Amino acid sequence: MMKKERLVLGGGCFWCTEAVFLNVKGVLSVVSGYAGGARANPSYENVCTGATGHAEVIDISYDADSISRAELLDVFFAIHNPTTLNQQGADKGTQYRSVVYYESEEAKEMILEAIKRAQEHYSDKIVTEVSVLPEVYPAESYHQNYYRRNSSAGYCMAVIAPKLQKFMTKFPQNLG
Repeated sequence: MMKKERLVLGGGCFWCTEAVFLNVKGVLSVVSGYAGGARANPSYENVCTGATGHAEVIDISYDADSISRAELLDVFFAIHNPTTLNQQGADKGTQYRSVVYYESEEAKEMILEAIKRAQEHYSDKIVTEVSVLPEVYPAESYHQNYYRRNSSAGYCMAVIAPKLQKFMTKFPQNLG
């Protein structure tokens, strides 16, 4: 029997993180969305203003018998820069912050341990937000599976494809 669990992460543009995690073994689904803000049911346009306080996130459902939360977190910290506040590459704003949400104290401790492991690979301090899981609002349908549907678009080729390649090279054992 499958042990289904959930992990909600934000690491810059959700198109990037979604593209990677859709290729991770044991991941059952990935939904791009918004979390951590003050407005119910925000739109992409609202979130992009920075006024709602939401982060672009991915809501991952995974089989914990196939992959551990620790492994997923290790992938997360390797595929984005957790040392830049409110920025990933050219994407700037609070909606692009690095964040991991947790549902239990046990999950929080696992996240903090993952940050300690990841810190060994960065000279700058990791600034990833670690917060209690808020309401997650799914993004508009055109954001879902964005890379798979638009892989030849400029942003996909210039930004997402290299992240995906980095994941595949660094974590071949986690390819789904």
